[in-house]
Amino acid sequence: MLIGEYHHSVDKKNRLIIPSSLRQQVDKKNGFIITRGLDKSLFLYSFLEWQNLGNRLKNLSTTQSNTRAFLRLLSSGAHAVKPDTQGRIILPQTLKGFAQIKEKVAIIGAFNKIEIWSEERWNIYYCEKRIIFEELSEKIMDLGI
Repeated sequence: MLIGEYHHSVDKKNRLIIPSSLRQQVDKKNGFIITRGLDKSLFLYSFLEWQNLGNRLKNLSTTQSNTRAFLRLLSSGAHAVKPDTQGRIILPQTLKGFAQIKEKVAIIGAFNKIEIWSEERWNIYYCEKRIIFEELSEKIMDLGI
């Protein structure tokens, strides 16, 4: 399970250190898949988790344009990345631009994936959602989770 909040910087070569506590949970031989996420973040999946997601997504009907658009945008932004010996991955420039990442990032463990945010965008998002956390919690817990 991927959890926690970490703050790092992207270097001039677009390299980002993935915290060792998150890296240890990934098959180092296969690495990660990074793609566009939601709320202007990036999603970083272990290769196995990406395969599991793909197996679920390939069963969606593509007769609806919204489904086709989602699948296209998710998969077209996907890149395989492997951590180097220091635990760094290279952020593709297109994804870095999508997430509005300049230098500082927030790395969020989100159970089955890692989210990478511009630190500025994460702080704004966190402050906005923290206010309604209890309300969200009550609604989610009502679902019987």
